Amino acid sequence: MSSPRVLILGGTGEARELAGELDRAGVPVVSSLAGRVSRPRLPAGEVRVGGFGGPEALARWLDEQGIAAVVDATHPFAERMSVSAAAACAAVAVPLLRVERPGWSPVEGDHWHWVDDLGQAAVAVPEIGSRAFVTSGRQGLGAFAHDKRTWFLIRCVDPPEVALPPRHLLVLDRGPYTLERELALFDAHGLDVLVTKDSGGSQTEAKLAAAQARSVPVVIVRRPARPDVATVTTVAAALDWVQSGYRRGV
Repeated sequence: MSSPRVLILGGTGEARELAGELDRAGVPVVSSLAGRVSRPRLPAGEVRVGGFGGPEALARWLDEQGIAAVVDATHPFAERMSVSAAAACAAVAVPLLRVERPGWSPVEGDHWHWVDDLGQAAVAVPEIGSRAFVTSGRQGLGAFAHDKRTWFLIRCVDPPEVALPPRHLLVLDRGPYTLERELALFDAHGLDVLVTKDSGGSQTEAKLAAAQARSVPVVIVRRPARPDVATVTTVAAALDWVQSGYRRGV
């Protein structure tokens, strides 16, 4: 009899790493990607792309596919998927684990301004600087579209599908980024404020070190609230949870 399948809600480095580990261990794994990136880095094992259509549809899919457990390893700001997963797994009694990478924390010398969303960030930016580096991803960039005072360097993986501010330069790039490259961007464009989300992780944190090195303030968006589910912070812990039969308390 074949082993029961595990669904990974992915799109992150942690999700790809976990899929690879499970695949090597002989655990059948299905990775679900939202499909928001045109050329995603594909994980090992089976891959499906696109949404499920809400918690009820996801619950039916889990039941029909015989999924034994779900690991939510989505981006820290993909709150809608996490809410849907929690409701769906509860409805069909499928074990659920959240892999949540730790957020970033300011250190001595940082000048951070915490906000709740990009709308608040858009209000704060022209009061802090005049040349902003926006690295919050393409979702929500429309919040800055009406700012005629600020010049923006906007970096994201794929072209935005919303209106952008009148004074901007768009850079399409994908991490990881080095401190040297980030410092070069700050210097070349005279950047005096950084806008980012508290995504955490090492892939994109060099921009924070560059901002500190150049005494540039940071407008940083807090993470949204997540459902109260079992949570770990590392791929190793998630792998242990799967291999122990989804029963170990975390």
